[in-house]
Amino acid sequence: MPIRTVLRMGEPKLLQVSSAVDPSKIISPEIQELIQDMTDTMKSLNGAGIAAPQIGVMFRIVIFGFEKSIRYPDALPVPSTVLINPIITPLSLETESGWEGCLSVPGIRGKVDRVKAIRYQGFDQDGNVIDRSVEGFHARVVQHECDHLDGYLFPMRVTDFSQYGFEDVLFKN
Repeated sequence: MPIRTVLRMGEPKLLQVSSAVDPSKIISPEIQELIQDMTDTMKSLNGAGIAAPQIGVMFRIVIFGFEKSIRYPDALPVPSTVLINPIITPLSLETESGWEGCLSVPGIRGKVDRVKAIRYQGFDQDGNVIDRSVEGFHARVVQHECDHLDGYLFPMRVTDFSQYGFEDVLFKN
């Protein structure tokens, strides 16, 4: 399947709210091809996740997961997941700050506060129900990717711009 172009910050589509996928259409060739293209695109860029709007498709689909991340080498593994029509429920009000980057904001990192523990629900690529409670980096990735479905990019969540900048400057060693 083709590697798709990832839209970059400034593209108006990244600020739009995405449409839900009709559950009866999840197994359609169109949605299955989109999921494969998203997976291939994410892997080709060593991403931890990707959302359909990042490749210009305004559906509520996110993909995330890795065994070992080149971009987040200290992160624990996150199971490879296709999540369609996600619903996120915070499990507490406790937040934690962590570094984030984005395929749509290449070369930039920033510290973002996210809810530490969440429950997420939706459908997988076969139309099966997903219902998981997670915390830490796994919860961060899900929240980051699902933000794209509502027109948010991680820089919109940064509150301390002394903790925001180019990766090669912030992390030079």
